[in-house]
Amino acid sequence: SMFADRTAPGADVQSLWRSARSARCEAKTCQTGKISTAEAATQSHTARDAVVQTEQSKDAVQDFQQEVQVDYIGLLSFLQRVEDAVIKELNKNWKSHAFDGFEVNWTVQDETVLCLHTLSYPEAQDQNLQVTSVSWNATGSVIACSYGRLDDGDWSTEKSYVCTWNLDRRGLNPQQPDLVVDVPSSVMCLAFHPSQPSLIAGGLFSGELVVWDTSRTEDPVIWRTGMTDDTHTDPVYQVNWLPDSKHRNHARLLSVGTDGKILVWREEQDGRLALAEGFAIVAQQIPRSTRLKKVAWGEAAVGVTSLSFSPFDAGVFVVGVEGGYCLRCSTGAQSPALPRPGGSVPLRAPAELAFSPHAGPVYSVSCSPFHRQNLFLSCGTDGQVHLHSMLQTQPLFALQLSKKYLFCVCWSPVRPLVFAAASGEGKCLLLSIKLSVLGEVHLFDLARSMQKPTVSLKQSVGDCPVYCLEFNIKHTRLLAAGDAAGIVKVWQLSSDFTEQGPREMSHLEQLASEIMD
Repeated sequence: SMFADRTAPGADVQSLWRSARSARCEAKTCQTGKISTAEAATQSHTARDAVVQTEQSKDAVQDFQQEVQVDYIGLLSFLQRVEDAVIKELNKNWKSHAFDGFEVNWTVQDETVLCLHTLSYPEAQDQNLQVTSVSWNATGSVIACSYGRLDDGDWSTEKSYVCTWNLDRRGLNPQQPDLVVDVPSSVMCLAFHPSQPSLIAGGLFSGELVVWDTSRTEDPVIWRTGMTDDTHTDPVYQVNWLPDSKHRNHARLLSVGTDGKILVWREEQDGRLALAEGFAIVAQQIPRSTRLKKVAWGEAAVGVTSLSFSPFDAGVFVVGVEGGYCLRCSTGAQSPALPRPGGSVPLRAPAELAFSPHAGPVYSVSCSPFHRQNLFLSCGTDGQVHLHSMLQTQPLFALQLSKKYLFCVCWSPVRPLVFAAASGEGKCLLLSIKLSVLGEVHLFDLARSMQKPTVSLKQSVGDCPVYCLEFNIKHTRLLAAGDAAGIVKVWQLSSDFTEQGPREMSHLEQLASEIMD
């Protein structure tokens, strides 16, 4: 046949389209160029405030003037009628005491007394040394204490220390003083210079006086008396800086000791303290019952334990003596004291008046910084605080604070009616038995009570007496106290003890006059 089914082999045709297109493909990306930005601010150089006020019409002004017109004739007639009554009421209000003691104070009142710092030097405590004196420097930020011993023992050969702490220093370590000065003899008293914060004077058990410059860490001693015929022969119990009338930039040092001498020293270029003038308390000037015998003075000297100058008369000062008396003295005294062998300067006898005594040695006296009749406080081993006026021999009052010793009393520098006292302990050395009370700091406010302390601060846990006190004149809320355990505590007083009332001065005058009458 012509047509028949037939299967032909398949034909394979390879495509070149995909491979050709793939060869021409390229990878590409698209990114705009880097965009730069800038910030700008616009501020006008000057500013001006503008207000819009409509003008007042003339009619309104006239109406206002008519409203405030005063009938002066009628007003004068009224004032004349009530004048006598108004004056009478004003006089009555002026004499009224209804608001005495009231003072508006917008600050937050702190009614508590706090212990801010408890300072000590462990090496001194290991030797059982006691804090014998404390002193604030001229800025009120640095506290110094002296270590020694006030009880029995071989004081003259025992090493002691002077330590300082800057309370404003960051990272204050209460057991690591900023400065420690080694002293070969017990330091009995200290006093910072009144205007140079780095200078501090100390009196030693050996009778010497030393002045240290706390800014010199290598060799802080800049002046000293040395052991001469002029030096005290007994321990020095108080040092004071005195202004030098001849040289304003210089100051002199006054020292008192139980050898009966009150000595004034001047600075020399070679580092010596030379004796400028001196006084001596002798038995002939005080009542016979208080005369104490000193062999070196021909049985004539009476030991001086404390001294305080009158703030209102630089030539008047009060001393406390071992016999229990307080004596009013004058720097202008010309009567010679009994001669002593070897001294370069003749000594004068300054005592003018003997006050009614304590029943034991006087340890501290303090003149009031406010009262012009020269009130002063004294305390001693009889446990009493006496308030005296220099105008009479009998005390204005005697406060029995303790049956044991009182070692220090101090007026407040800012409150005329406030003072502090430090209580201690008694010892019967023969039996070595302690008859003690807790060491305390007592704060008195005479405006509240004349019979008992307003606040009693517990200085230590044990039965350790408090030997020394000092208010801070610059930071008036601070009070430092040192004790027999070798501890210095810095107390922050409440506002009650630092803010003076509006009539407090007149209250003090009235209090003194009422007692004297």
